[in-house]
Amino acid sequence: MRLSAMPPYTPGRQRGMTLIESLVALTILAVAVLAMLGVQLRTLVETRTSAHRAHAVRLIDDLAERIGANPQGAAQAAIYIGDFTAKAPAPPRCDQRACDPAELARWDMAEWRDAVAQSLPQGQAAVFAVPEADASGTAAARQFGLVIGWSANEDLHGNTDDAQTQALRTPFVVDTGSAAVKCPSGLICHVAYVQP
Repeated sequence: MRLSAMPPYTPGRQRGMTLIESLVALTILAVAVLAMLGVQLRTLVETRTSAHRAHAVRLIDDLAERIGANPQGAAQAAIYIGDFTAKAPAPPRCDQRACDPAELARWDMAEWRDAVAQSLPQGQAAVFAVPEADASGTAAARQFGLVIGWSANEDLHGNTDDAQTQALRTPFVVDTGSAAVKCPSGLICHVAYVQP
């Protein structure tokens, strides 16, 4: 039995197909790489926002511990309360000497506001009292509300008609009972309540 010979190769029939296939493959690869890059960038933004929120929670816990460590922390409510623009006066150095409860409250707020400003991008904070009626019917501060804000990592330059973009641009307002605390424009805020 004799095998038949293969026909000779004719280069003219396949001319240019390899180049077109390569260009199509490169185009598909480029689109896939750009899609993966977009997903990666979005993941980075979400990760950074989550890290900032976790740090804000730690800062809230820090202030709650400071208030709890003050022997008369609840009685110093007027010192702890302040809006986003509040600047604490120069406190005494309570890390170098013994302080009374009012001095300790001023020291704690100055240290805490400095920590918020230093550890979060454009970090700001507001503290408000949540009044509750006590047994005699008079309102007393039984809780503190804390709002910590930091700069938004979201892309706000997209479609302004998009409902999600509009919701992100609209700062939320916390009703405190007597007055409202509004998250400053351009910041993401986290609110929590602590018991002194």
